[in-house]
Amino acid sequence: MKRGIGFLVALFFWSSLAQANNSSFVVEDIRLEGLQRVSPGIVFRNFPVNAGDLVSSSQLAKASRKLFKSGYFEDIQLLRDDGVLVLKIQERPAISLIKLDGNKVLEDEALLEGLRQTGLQEGDVFKRAALEQIKQDLVRVYASQGRYGASVDTEVEPMPGNRVALNINIKEGRVATIQHINIVGNSVYSDEELKELFSLKLPSFWSFYKKDDRYARQKLSGDLERLRSYYLDSGYVNFSIDSTQVSITPDKSNVYITVNVTEGEKYTIRDVGVAGEMVVSEEELLDVVRVEKGQTFSRRLITESQKALEKKVGDAGYMFANISPAPELNDDNTVTVKFFLNPGKRTYVRRININGNTRTADEVVRQHLKQMEAGIASNELIEQSKIKLEKTGYFKSVNVETRPVPGTDDQVDLVYSVAEQQSGSFSASLGFSQSSGIILGFQLKQDNFLGTGNKVGIGISNSDTLTEYSYSFVDPYYTVDGVSRGFEFYFRERDFDEDNTSSFSTDEFGGGINFGYPIDDYQRLSFGLTAEQVTVNTNTSYTPAEITQYLNDEGNDYLNFILKAGWSDNHLNRGFFPTKGYSQGASIEIGLPGSDLSYYKAHYNAKWYQPLTDDRFWVFSLKGRLGYGGELGSNEYPFYKHFFAGGLKTVRGYEQNSLGPRDSLDDPFGGDVMVAGGAEFIFPAPFVKDKTSWRTLFFVDAGNVFDTDCSSVSTNCESGVKLDELRVSAGFGLSWLTPIGPLSIALATPLNDKEDDETEFFQFALGQTF
Repeated sequence: MKRGIGFLVALFFWSSLAQANNSSFVVEDIRLEGLQRVSPGIVFRNFPVNAGDLVSSSQLAKASRKLFKSGYFEDIQLLRDDGVLVLKIQERPAISLIKLDGNKVLEDEALLEGLRQTGLQEGDVFKRAALEQIKQDLVRVYASQGRYGASVDTEVEPMPGNRVALNINIKEGRVATIQHINIVGNSVYSDEELKELFSLKLPSFWSFYKKDDRYARQKLSGDLERLRSYYLDSGYVNFSIDSTQVSITPDKSNVYITVNVTEGEKYTIRDVGVAGEMVVSEEELLDVVRVEKGQTFSRRLITESQKALEKKVGDAGYMFANISPAPELNDDNTVTVKFFLNPGKRTYVRRININGNTRTADEVVRQHLKQMEAGIASNELIEQSKIKLEKTGYFKSVNVETRPVPGTDDQVDLVYSVAEQQSGSFSASLGFSQSSGIILGFQLKQDNFLGTGNKVGIGISNSDTLTEYSYSFVDPYYTVDGVSRGFEFYFRERDFDEDNTSSFSTDEFGGGINFGYPIDDYQRLSFGLTAEQVTVNTNTSYTPAEITQYLNDEGNDYLNFILKAGWSDNHLNRGFFPTKGYSQGASIEIGLPGSDLSYYKAHYNAKWYQPLTDDRFWVFSLKGRLGYGGELGSNEYPFYKHFFAGGLKTVRGYEQNSLGPRDSLDDPFGGDVMVAGGAEFIFPAPFVKDKTSWRTLFFVDAGNVFDTDCSSVSTNCESGVKLDELRVSAGFGLSWLTPIGPLSIALATPLNDKEDDETEFFQFALGQTF
């Protein structure tokens, strides 16, 4: 009985106390005490009580908990001074300094940025939970690099003014190296053959450089995918990787990898077909499929076939077609492959936008587009437009993006984004020499003049050896269907007394007009007519006998009407620094009947580029040049129209124009036949991010010029073409697209030079690429 009475008394006491604690009052004002750095605004944003509110003790408790969760405060006390609510606050310390020690692999900037993203940076409020989190994250980062022995220790050092310094000490440890790779379950291929697929390797002599013996989780994932692809591309449809074990030694310095696989049986293709809505004939679709009946099953070929079918249907205007391959396994280890076609709606181009052309006018870009606005969208035409823009040489890069029009399922917008580059060259000079006196020079060549797409060339040069005034203009779109028209005018006074050829001088004045006609997207014909007045002047003391005899026979004043014709076939993917495709061209120059000199001069050149990698940074190329000239009628072939070889354009490592026959004074005289060619191995420029502006290569050149009918007074000329006289050189070349035009440098060594050959190890030119 006494216990019952006592319980009732206690219950009454506690209920009275709870009622007293839950008594409400109106907050007349809020007073903050203890703030130093944190602004009052932060407090009021996180404390959901305002002056004038009627609050209870439970509401105040919830409000204080919310304020504490903001992370700015170490302690919060709520006091009441009549109607005033007093918040007595103790702020958390601020981070005054962050010290990093022991990190070498990860730079300070990267670590401090990671700390900032987790809420730790100098000047911020210190949050111990964030510090613990960054410790765990850093250990995980080092572990992903194979540094399993890495550890992170932190020290919080108190400082005056409620501040702290954070000392983060890192022991990065060594990268765990791979000591064993074991593949279990393979019988078709040996361990050695499969391990060659892995980028991870056992330690070898070159591992210190390649670092391929260092374990990394990402590398192993890539290796396993290569292993899977190897089997699936070899017909093993049911191949699977059952498990992967990675074991680390107790000292965390060595790694052992075991991969368990199931190979399954090898499958071949029983039949191939297409099904669905045939917007393109079945025969055309099957023509682009890469898999054939009786062939070993290959997932790679299935994927390539799917992309080829998507492109084929896209060429017909169905840009959003869905091609689904469905391999069906048969009991006799064969696969029936069907591609199901859902073309969707035919797609139209609503709008074509051009981005990045700050100099080149929009209409100039659009002149090269095969895909038209409001027309049926075609993958082929879109890609051809991109290639044509790249071939212009106006742009460093061209990218095209196909964007579906919102709210429609049959319209797209095309965005061609271009990065412009210097498409010409400029040079000016002022100098003095004893032989030439004052030298003034100015040359401008611009293939995209003022962004109009027109080609303009202006040249002014004045010295004791050369005076030249020239102007040329070409409008590549004289008509809307791509017919070009150009003009050229020139006046030259040449004195070759100090030049690297025979000693004579000429006065030349001429002008002409030319037209170009497109045959298709790759081939073009050109025709031109030029009237030229040439006067040859000699210095009897230094003029070779060959020139003297020619002038005695033909005179030294000629008015010639020259017909020029050419054909070009360009399949290169770029105007500058191509990486794929080929180009070839042939031209002929004829001194027409009625001219003082009747002759012909024919020329053929070809280039071929084959990428060795998918990114097209490693490329192999071949090039060749042939030239042949001769007289028409009773005139002799003019010596000033001779071919020359040697220098950057033909055979690097030999001085410009120095190869071939020589005159009676032992100066290069040139010839009527030229043979030149070479091979280049192109590789990406090291330490350069923008590789599209640089080209580095190793090369081998070969070539020479010959004379089929040497002058009767020649003493240094043997008639006929003798291929054993071809000169060969090898070396390194570099070209750079500078803001004022391309700069090319070659370091070359002749491989079979003769005693009298003029060699040159270092050569360079501005305004010319290899």
